[in-house]
Amino acid sequence: MVTRIVVLGGGFGGMYTARALARRLGRKAEIELINAENYFVFQPLLPEVGAGSIMPAHAVSPLRFLLKGVQVRKAVVDSVDFERKVVTVFQGIQRRPTEVPYDHLVIALGQGTDFSRMPGLEEHALKMKTLEDARRLREHVIEQLEHAQVTALPDTKRGALTFTVVGGGFSGVETVGEMKELLDRSLPFYSNIDPSEVRVLLVEYAPRILNEMPKELADYATKHLLGHGIELKLGTGVRSATHRQLVTSAGEVIDTRTIVATIGNAPLPVILRMGLPLEKGRVAVDRCLRVKGRTDVWALGDCALIPLKDDATERNDFAPPTAQFAVREAKRVAANITAVLKGRAPGVFAYSSRGALASLGAKRGVADIFGRNITGFPAWFIWRSYYLALLPGIGTRIRVMINWSLDLLGARSLVQLRTYQKPPMRHVYFRAGDRIYQAGDRSDGFYTVISGAVQMVRTDPESGEMTTRVIGPGGHFGERLILGATRRKTSVNAIEDTKVLVMNRAEFLMLVESFEAFRDYFRPYMDKHGVSLPGTAGPEPKAEPKEEPQRPGA
Repeated sequence: MVTRIVVLGGGFGGMYTARALARRLGRKAEIELINAENYFVFQPLLPEVGAGSIMPAHAVSPLRFLLKGVQVRKAVVDSVDFERKVVTVFQGIQRRPTEVPYDHLVIALGQGTDFSRMPGLEEHALKMKTLEDARRLREHVIEQLEHAQVTALPDTKRGALTFTVVGGGFSGVETVGEMKELLDRSLPFYSNIDPSEVRVLLVEYAPRILNEMPKELADYATKHLLGHGIELKLGTGVRSATHRQLVTSAGEVIDTRTIVATIGNAPLPVILRMGLPLEKGRVAVDRCLRVKGRTDVWALGDCALIPLKDDATERNDFAPPTAQFAVREAKRVAANITAVLKGRAPGVFAYSSRGALASLGAKRGVADIFGRNITGFPAWFIWRSYYLALLPGIGTRIRVMINWSLDLLGARSLVQLRTYQKPPMRHVYFRAGDRIYQAGDRSDGFYTVISGAVQMVRTDPESGEMTTRVIGPGGHFGERLILGATRRKTSVNAIEDTKVLVMNRAEFLMLVESFEAFRDYFRPYMDKHGVSLPGTAGPEPKAEPKEEPQRPGA
């Protein structure tokens, strides 16, 4: 029987692992990569996407182009049953749960964010994790310039022209540098904005920026950013944020409508649901990159804490979460899985950094290459050359090189292209006989019947007894969202031509939390199930019964 190897995540760790496995094993193994998107994002270029120096499409590559001989499944990972050796994913338009079996599992899902200690930051800060984050930043910056151009209110203009980045690591420094470049090159086209009115800040809790680099390079970066008109607030944290202000740990109130947060790394909810051993918020692995306590589960990249020596305790004793290390970790995981399949012992991961690079904007950068410090234009040129060479696919490299060349010759585009997003609250029409959702589907909406009628069918999991209920105008269904349910327990079909109001999960929970009448209406339902409403004290939710997922291809 052919060995099945499943890789979770299509970033640097996951994509390069799948590619290395395919090259090593060929048809001797069935390799499948599962990712929420069907493309690979070249993360180091996200600040340049956010600043408009390259187009969003040029920072991504289709996974199916990059992974010859690898099955790519576009799906969201929900959970892993390590005893049965299956991964449950939500896939397709209906988000049906599907089980994907494996013999070896590779976890490379990256990290999420947690701003819970800073009220308002989650609601009002832009992030720089995904391609959509970078695209959204560019559109947002241009929108602030457009608003400042026409407003007659001084305080509104001041807030619109104040841009704040939180976090002085690689991502924060490169983002603030590129954003300042976008602003400087755009201002000549806005006659009502004086350059002196624009304020750009970088807020960092540590006493200096770029802690991962030598102090000499950090000092150069600091001097350059200051000379480039960027204010640095070092040794300063974030206390809270609103849609118009940022409050620092020192109590300073900054009027700003732009907050970009590059801090707050935290394990993804799906990682927490797996129940794997965690250390410092990451999956604990041994030096062979095998998850502790498991012989068939491997982890790498940002989501894993990878020791570089025995008895590792200090920060520098572990692999940093960078693309440079992820690529090497991927090769080691592929080699180790191949060795295990051949009955050999896996090898330890050992790699010494070749250095670090950071772009500062305005054609300046800093570089630490094999212990040699390089600054200014040469460092910036090396930065671009290195990442151009690292880009997967010759077509992607050519497109990025053309973008960079054109960027040097003329002004950056100020066109705003807004992508369509499904409204969080919307009307949906169903014909008689249409299926609205089926038992086992992902819980993703609350429904209220406007006209027509639907029939709800529920099958008792123990007795198999089927019960039905007809819901007409004014009735509702799907409220199990409050329980934290991820899957439907009932099937609902329209029995007449029906119009419903659908509300997304987040908006529904906001109403439950903030609208007293809405909350009181659902209180009996909550009490019946022993669940506290959001924002209120009460008992913990009961365990959610598991649904029977379909097998692949069902």
